[in-house]
Amino acid sequence: MTTHIQDQILDRRELTAALVRALERRHEVLDAVVDSADHQAAVATVAELLGTSESNAEAVLGLKFSALTKAARDRIQGELENLDATLEWTAVDRPASSGANFNLRPFTDSTDDAALFAERSAEQFDDGGAPWASDRVESERAAGLGRIDDESAAWFVAEDLSSDTPKSVGLVFGELTDQEVNVAIWIAPQARKKGYGTACIKHARRELAAEFPGTVLVVRAKA
Repeated sequence: MTTHIQDQILDRRELTAALVRALERRHEVLDAVVDSADHQAAVATVAELLGTSESNAEAVLGLKFSALTKAARDRIQGELENLDATLEWTAVDRPASSGANFNLRPFTDSTDDAALFAERSAEQFDDGGAPWASDRVESERAAGLGRIDDESAAWFVAEDLSSDTPKSVGLVFGELTDQEVNVAIWIAPQARKKGYGTACIKHARRELAAEFPGTVLVVRAKA
């Protein structure tokens, strides 16, 4: 299964799971809505109550009363079970995949970003199969910064914002070629298998569409 398809199914799975939780806790949801000052407050309260995104909370608020019948609840539960069977992993397995508490910030010429790029470059090999030498690493970084200045590339540092201090967990490289943006993602070894790659894809679509409007994004998972 490709990352893109997995991402789409995962989003659908999280929405369906939110609907199931809402129906299971329908009395609490109704009380939360009734006590809310306005629609946006209701969305925020329901999202917090169900542990889901505000877009999923919007879908919960849009449920019809007919969805409260046992048959309708069973149908939604069955859809959730089918999605779980399709997925290679879920947000429970990789909590960062939701994209919450996550950010992409522009790559800079800072010492910290240079160190992160060097960590990534330790996994790159030349045509002879040898790891990149330090001068190759520096020349690749300098060239990338030059393309960023020329607006033919956009690089980002992936950050986990779940703690008081942002933690860098990877890099996203967007390189413009004609009308296509080739997107490569690298996740630090200690941060892998947690869903950060999926979060990068979700956020990169928005960031790169803003940087390079009217282009096609071509994503490959590993940088």
